[in-house]
Amino acid sequence: MSKQTLARTLVVLSALLVLGGCKKDADDAKDAKGADPVSLIEQGAEPREELRYEIAEGTTTSSNMDFRIVSLATTAEGAELSVVPGVRLRMVSGPAMKTKKGDTRYDVRIISSEPLYAEGEMPEELELDLRQGAAVLNNVGGWAEVDDRGRAVAMDLNDAAKRADIPVRMLVMLINARTTLARVLLPAEKVGVGAQWQARKALTLFGFDVQQTDNYTLVSRVGNEVKLRVDSVQNAVPQKLSFTDEGVDIELESFSMRASGEIVTNLNALGANAHATGESTGQLVVKTVQGAERVEIDRAFEVMITNTVAEPEQVAPLHTESN
Repeated sequence: MSKQTLARTLVVLSALLVLGGCKKDADDAKDAKGADPVSLIEQGAEPREELRYEIAEGTTTSSNMDFRIVSLATTAEGAELSVVPGVRLRMVSGPAMKTKKGDTRYDVRIISSEPLYAEGEMPEELELDLRQGAAVLNNVGGWAEVDDRGRAVAMDLNDAAKRADIPVRMLVMLINARTTLARVLLPAEKVGVGAQWQARKALTLFGFDVQQTDNYTLVSRVGNEVKLRVDSVQNAVPQKLSFTDEGVDIELESFSMRASGEIVTNLNALGANAHATGESTGQLVVKTVQGAERVEIDRAFEVMITNTVAEPEQVAPLHTESN
């Protein structure tokens, strides 16, 4: 298997690991209108109170999101340890606007995107592709509308994101990448310290259908600042993904992921500070014109999100593409 094909395989698994937040399509994203995706497991200690987002008009949140991954890929030719290019995204969410129903609508824009890797870590022939691939995401994005429990009501991409050279599925994942860590789904019931709840999601990550379960534990609450522990699990059934232009088919035989971390969220902000680490394993068959090869991938990864909440006058408003 060529290094380029192996790199493509690793990048696909990277998406499965760190971009856990995209619904199957725009309609399925409206989880606030369907069955409640959140189940309360333990109410926690007294006193108990509701957890609700209270986002003021004009609120804007700037985010830095860093993804770092180390993989051990094993093929018939042997094992190869690699550091998959990490990604650093600088994003702006907002300004927040209230809808007639009281939900919160805000734009999401990628200010800059760049690969993260040490000098000499990537083959020369891949470096330019990586930088150009990351750069196409600059200044594109979309918008989201959520209720006061963080459940998605609607979302879409802006016009800049719909250019022919933009990977649309990747953009949707990036807009929603913060679902697990920075936009926590809150329970309907009143809860206290020690409370536990579960959020289930059906995701499409880089074309693969994945089931995700997030378990949250309330560690503390001081005013509008809430500290949580999160434990996430992903699983996927066998399925196939084709890259027609490259002549590559990837058959996913199995995939599983476990991650845990800590979230400190401000209920008045459009994001949270978070840090999570995890491990995953996947078995794939990669088919090209040269033949088929089985690949086993064991991976460790780290995700870090830091946020800054700005006053409305400090950041220029983002333009919404729909009314």
